[in-house]
Amino acid sequence: MIERKIPRKRQHRWVMLRDRAYPTEDIYFLVSAAPELKKLGIEVDEVQTRSHWFPWRYTRALPAMFEEANVLVCRSLPTVWLKWLARNKHKLGHIVYLIDDNVKAAVHDKTLPDSYRRRMKDVVHYQPAILALTDEVVASSQQLADTLKTQHSKVSVLTPPLLASLPGFAHFDAPPSSKTPWMVGFYGTRAHVADLEHIAPAMVDLHHQRKDVAFEIMLGQYTPKALSSLARCYTPAPLPWDAFREYQGQQRIHIGLAPLWPTEFNAGKSYIKFLDIAAMGGVGIYSNRYPYNEVVEHGVDGMLANDDPNDWLQCMKILLNNPAQTLAMAKNAAKKAASIGHHQHAFDFWRARTS
Repeated sequence: MIERKIPRKRQHRWVMLRDRAYPTEDIYFLVSAAPELKKLGIEVDEVQTRSHWFPWRYTRALPAMFEEANVLVCRSLPTVWLKWLARNKHKLGHIVYLIDDNVKAAVHDKTLPDSYRRRMKDVVHYQPAILALTDEVVASSQQLADTLKTQHSKVSVLTPPLLASLPGFAHFDAPPSSKTPWMVGFYGTRAHVADLEHIAPAMVDLHHQRKDVAFEIMLGQYTPKALSSLARCYTPAPLPWDAFREYQGQQRIHIGLAPLWPTEFNAGKSYIKFLDIAAMGGVGIYSNRYPYNEVVEHGVDGMLANDDPNDWLQCMKILLNNPAQTLAMAKNAAKKAASIGHHQHAFDFWRARTS
C-alpha cells in the first residue's frame, strides 16, 4: 500500500522581510530562534526589501514561499511592500511586527542626533500602515509594549536574547595598576551620546585621580570632547553590526557603563546592555531606573547609580578598589545573562506562533 503524504501547511514557514534593522532582526529572531526552528522542520526565509528590484510587484500570483506563511516585519517597510502585503494579506499566515524602540518619542527628542530623528520620522510615517496590517506586535520591553497597546489590540513582549558566547575571566587576574589598567567601556550608539555626556565629569575625574584605569568609548568622532582628550581614553569608530559582534567576542572589559537618563525615548528601552556588558566579561554600572533596576541586583551582579555624576564616580571607585568582589559580580552577571538571555525563551516564543 502506498502511503499518501499529507502536505505540510505553509504556516510552518516564516518569511522575514529584512529592512536594514539588522541587529534587531538577528537578535530577536534570525540568530536566536531561527536555527532551532529549522531543526524542527520549520522553514525560515529572508527577503531583502531594499533590493533594486521587486519581482512580484506587478504579478497577481503569490510566490510559493509566501503561501500561508507567517511574515515577520521589523521596524519599517518600503511603501511598495506595504501595498503588496495589504493586497495579499488574505493569502498569508500571521503578520507579526517586531519593534525595539519608541520611534514616536525619538522624533521629538532633541537630545538625539538629527540624522537618527529623521530616520525615525520615516518609520513613524509608515508605522500606522504597518500596524493596520499586523496581527500581533512584539516589543522588546514591557514599557514599550504598554505604549504600543494604545495603537494595537495585541501586543506581546520578547526580551532580548544573548547572542554572544560568555567569556572567561582571565582579564581579572591582574589587579588594576598603572601597568595593567582596568578597562571601562561604553558601547552605546550615537542615540546615547547625551546620556554619556551626563556622566562624563565622573569619568574625567576618575582619569585624573587614578592611573590604573583606561576607557574605551566606541563613538569615534562623536565622542564628547571632554573624554576624547583624555590620555587613556580610546575612541574607536562605531563598527557595522557583524564586525561589532566579532569584536565583542574578542574585547574584554572590567567595567561597562550604561547611563540612561529619564526621557520618553529611553523609557522604552530593553535591558540589552546588561547582556552586552556580560558578553565582554564586565560588571555594569547602570542608571537606577527601568529596565535596569528590574534586572540588576545592586552590589551582586552590577551597580545601580543615581542621576548624579558623583554617584557614578563612587561606583567606579568601589569596583576598582575591590577587585575580588568585582570579579565575583562579573561571574554573577554572566550567570544571570545566560539565564535571562537563553535562546530557549526566543525559540519558545516563536514556536508558539508557528501553526
